[in-house]
Amino acid sequence: MKSLFLFLFLFAQSINCQTERTKNIQTESAIIIDCSYTFEEALMGIEIPNSVISQLTLVNVEYFSLDEKLHRGQIVINKKVSKDIIEIFNLIKESRFPIAKVIPAVKYNWDDEASMNDNNTVAFNYRKVKGSNVQSSHSYGMAIDINPLQNPHIKGKTIQPSSGKYDTKAKGTLLRNSKIVNEFIKRGWQWGGRWRSSKDYQHFEKKK
Repeated sequence: MKSLFLFLFLFAQSINCQTERTKNIQTESAIIIDCSYTFEEALMGIEIPNSVISQLTLVNVEYFSLDEKLHRGQIVINKKVSKDIIEIFNLIKESRFPIAKVIPAVKYNWDDEASMNDNNTVAFNYRKVKGSNVQSSHSYGMAIDINPLQNPHIKGKTIQPSSGKYDTKAKGTLLRNSKIVNEFIKRGWQWGGRWRSSKDYQHFEKKK
């Protein structure tokens, strides 16, 4: 009797393990891959100082997109804040906050306008602040823009991207009391949605 019980127990454990493996395989195959760059590929096409490259890392993240399906994308980010980004994207995935796409700026030939118009969430882009000669925080991987079409930069009558619209009821919009905004703030990031002279709802940055 004991041997029969042991056999049934081991058989049940084996079935459970197979079921779990099958679930993992199904979950993996259900993920839509938005990009799969190597670190070197994600930095091609422009001159980036070695002192900056040495600070960067490439992170894979998963998120539910506006199609309500699970996607995997990539972020080039500063090593100093990679833990923050990983933790926040885990929360984004758990809460199913929709992120349109997350693809390194290399896909858009480092054109910030093109990336924004494609509603792309991006961190590193070696560029200057628009209208100035000052390097942006994005140049060091210390900033990230999320869902630009839902969270445009608004300064007076100027909206960037021009097709963006800040509608607090739209999916993927960041609000002052959003859990995601609060998670960034808790980790020492600044949110452009709290700026006075303009409102850059997509933008988060952390000072070095």
